[in-house]
Amino acid sequence: MNMTDVFNGIGDFCQWSFGIIEALGNGPNIFFWILIGALTAVWLRMQARFNKEAKEKGTIK
Repeated sequence: MNMTDVFNGIGDFCQWSFGIIEALGNGPNIFFWILIGALTAVWLRMQARFNKEAKEKGTIK
C-alpha cells in the first residue's frame, strides 16, 4: 500500500459523504439555522442577566 491508495481512499470517502449530504437536501441547513438562532437567544438572555447582576452590584463602569 502506498500513499496514492491512502489519498484515493480519503477522496472516495469524501465523495461518498457528500452524496449523503446532497440526499438530505435543505434539512441540515434549516437545522443549523434554528440551532444558531436558539443559541443566540440563550446567549443574549444570559448576557442581560449578567448585566443586570453587575449593575446591582455596582461592578459595571
